[in-house]
Amino acid sequence: MNSQSIHFRLIVWYAGVLLLVLLGFGAFTYTTLRFFGNQVLGESMAHRAQQIADLVTSNPAGKDPQYVSREIVKRYDPATNDRFVRVSRSDGQILFLSDEPNDRSFAPQEIPVWQRKAEKPTTYMVVAPGGTRLLVAAQRVQARNNTFLIEVGGTLTSNEQLLQRLLLTLLLGLPVVLAVVIFGGYVLTKRALQPVQTMMRAAQEITLSQLSRRLPALNSDDEVAHLAAVLNQMIARLDESFQNTARFTADASHELRTPLTIIRGELEAILLDRKLEPDLRDSLASLLEEAERLVRIVEGLFALSRLDSGEAQTERVRFDLAKLAETTAEQMCLLAEVKHIDLVYETSHCVEIEGDRSRLKQVVVNLLDNAIKYTPEHGRVSLAVRSQNGSALLEVSDTGPGVSETALPHLFERFYRADEVRSREIGGAGLGLSIIQSICTAHGGGVTAANTPPSGCRFTVELPLAHKS
Repeated sequence: MNSQSIHFRLIVWYAGVLLLVLLGFGAFTYTTLRFFGNQVLGESMAHRAQQIADLVTSNPAGKDPQYVSREIVKRYDPATNDRFVRVSRSDGQILFLSDEPNDRSFAPQEIPVWQRKAEKPTTYMVVAPGGTRLLVAAQRVQARNNTFLIEVGGTLTSNEQLLQRLLLTLLLGLPVVLAVVIFGGYVLTKRALQPVQTMMRAAQEITLSQLSRRLPALNSDDEVAHLAAVLNQMIARLDESFQNTARFTADASHELRTPLTIIRGELEAILLDRKLEPDLRDSLASLLEEAERLVRIVEGLFALSRLDSGEAQTERVRFDLAKLAETTAEQMCLLAEVKHIDLVYETSHCVEIEGDRSRLKQVVVNLLDNAIKYTPEHGRVSLAVRSQNGSALLEVSDTGPGVSETALPHLFERFYRADEVRSREIGGAGLGLSIIQSICTAHGGGVTAANTPPSGCRFTVELPLAHKS
């Protein structure tokens, strides 16, 4: 998953926020449970201290010194219940001290005596020498002209064990909860972003020749549906703009063809006059050459405007591309022989495609014409047609100087010429490769260019094969 995608970031934010919430809730639960556990134990010890205080004050005139001890053991049995009980007088004499508890967690005689002079009952924490923590409730009572100190305590071991189990549960459960949250977040965000994925796939299929298509409308009233509506409005405006541009280019090209044809005819007629002076004849010949160049540019613009408007395939038939390429190469052999260039074509078995035969022949003609123009004398131009991985491949290679690496990405741009001076010398207008690309795109294919070491260039046309009948 891409770490920069919205999908990934939503999952991270969702898991991060929930992790903070769980950590906060766990800390709150742990602290609250600890507080209330200690509070309940403290209240229990204070209540027990009050009961023993009542027992001390109820001793009839203190005639039986063992009365309090027997009643404490009989009623409360501190050792069995792991409790600490001590009853002492103000002079320091201990009337009762509980035995060592069954769990041996502390020694009662090692618990320090409460030294505060205040009469108000209180609860405090004591740490036994063995490390056991006790919560002790202390209370002073007056009986028979004596002051008695009642101390009752209980260990925090049970509370601490409960807190440890809670902490262990949180530590073990947190990764599981996070894993479930991440998986759930992945599923939820994927479902939430599914309309965006659908829009992306639909947008990728909309090309310059398919601006009439629109993104799918969503049956909702959320932000994604509003985005789809806004994008459809933008595509509609682009479609109208491109149609206006294409109509303007086609109309302008059509209107320019007639005056340019007249100018060329007039110049050709004037040049037939033998009385013209040589300097004037050269100037008129130069003007005629520029007029012919303008005618080629207008014809190219007119062809591109028709291609952009979807008129690239006036007819769609099934034919053999290898046979078409071979026939076209034979027709252009004379052009190659003038420059003493070897034109070699290698065609395999039948390579059937569906499309406009005349348009695709124009592709072969333009590629071979470019290769012959840019290949020096005694060079070689190769044409090959084959099928590969469900596609028809047409390759035109030459032994010319090749194309600079900086110019390769721009070769198919309109009016782009890698060598301005040389292109003018051979009459190039910078539209031939653009026309080839537009024809290939209209047929569901494409064209690429690459240098072939040590010298030369190779153009590769890839078109879908015809479906088997």
